[in-house]
Amino acid sequence: MAKKEMEEVVVDIDDDTPTAYSEIKMGGGWYMAISLERSERFDKEYVEISKERAGKKKSRFNLSPKHTRILGEALIKFADENDLDNFDSKGDEE
Repeated sequence: MAKKEMEEVVVDIDDDTPTAYSEIKMGGGWYMAISLERSERFDKEYVEISKERAGKKKSRFNLSPKHTRILGEALIKFADENDLDNFDSKGDEE
């Protein structure tokens, strides 16, 4: 079973627009942040997945909310098929 390093989902309701936010601790001060955002330009919601350190976003990926569950299930399937719960990369040795 994978380690439980995912922080609690926080929902902030401002101007009747909910914003969900969750972080996954990755190591070395890095976090994977997952948030529900709203585009003012296109007036649509999207899920943003970003890599953050010290509160600054290094890279980000935007995803349609309707594809979020499909991505999650694909990641779980990929991890199961490749035994990633027991994965030990060469860089992890100390």
